[in-house]
Amino acid sequence: MPEKRKPIAMRALIAAGSVDVDKLPRDEFAYPGPLRDKLIAAILDGSKTTTTGLLAEYLKDGDEISPVGALSVPIDSHGKPVCVLRQEEAYTCRLADVTLEHAINEGEGHRTVAEWRKAHENFWSSPEFLAELDDPDFRLGDDTMVVCERFRLIQRL
Repeated sequence: MPEKRKPIAMRALIAAGSVDVDKLPRDEFAYPGPLRDKLIAAILDGSKTTTTGLLAEYLKDGDEISPVGALSVPIDSHGKPVCVLRQEEAYTCRLADVTLEHAINEGEGHRTVAEWRKAHENFWSSPEFLAELDDPDFRLGDDTMVVCERFRLIQRL
């Protein structure tokens, strides 16, 4: 019987150059500035393992939700790649149905879903975000659909 091969760790593949990091899609968490810097730091220290986006944003941009196993590279406020992430889970749900576990794992220090929701509603209601969404009729509510993602830090760059 042939010997079973052990799976090669993704980190080893990246280090060996088998995965071209430059060709991986870039992730932008928030906008360049203090919030992005905080989110990137939380990813790098392991406290941020989830993120949430509006489904409306995906639809407007024609983006697909990344499948489990997909790799991406977050960039810092200067556009510099900082690490490689692997998508572990992605699903849509109503804004009102985001769980406490998901909110806490966003790594922003929220201790309740209400705190998490207030911070996210402030971001999604900002003039900058609404201009980018380009939907004058957009309103947040309990039934607003969001995309919840869980990821794993594979390698720092």
